[in-house]
Amino acid sequence: MRLLMGRRLIGRLAVQNVAPGLELSHLDVLDAVKRAETTGEVTVGTIAEILRIDPSRASRIVAEMVTRGVIRRKASQADARRIVVVITALGRKLLSEIKAQKLAIVQSIVEDWPAEEVEAFAALFDKFISGFEQKVLPRKD
Repeated sequence: MRLLMGRRLIGRLAVQNVAPGLELSHLDVLDAVKRAETTGEVTVGTIAEILRIDPSRASRIVAEMVTRGVIRRKASQADARRIVVVITALGRKLLSEIKAQKLAIVQSIVEDWPAEEVEAFAALFDKFISGFEQKVLPRKD
């Protein structure tokens, strides 16, 4: 649901306004790396698992993004034989700009809603998405 609604429709508008050459799959990878980096090093396999795509597809997208300078590969600090993916300064700037654009779009939609309705909607929507992810998209351990 989050991917379909939050990133597809609003994401398309944000990408068109901020980074027209970027594809939604690139935005998904950036988001996956950002979320995963809080728990440790991020590999292409990590990205594939988060996005529920084939590792070869994840590898192709990562290669495209490396070429664009949005992410880079580097040797793992824990195991130099392993390659990890990190977001570059350009990638972080893009994430920030796209987030701001998405927020502006959502704000324009709810601008005439009373504040308490916006707060209630945000809380309920977050609760719904969390439940959806737990029930429909269980993580592999």
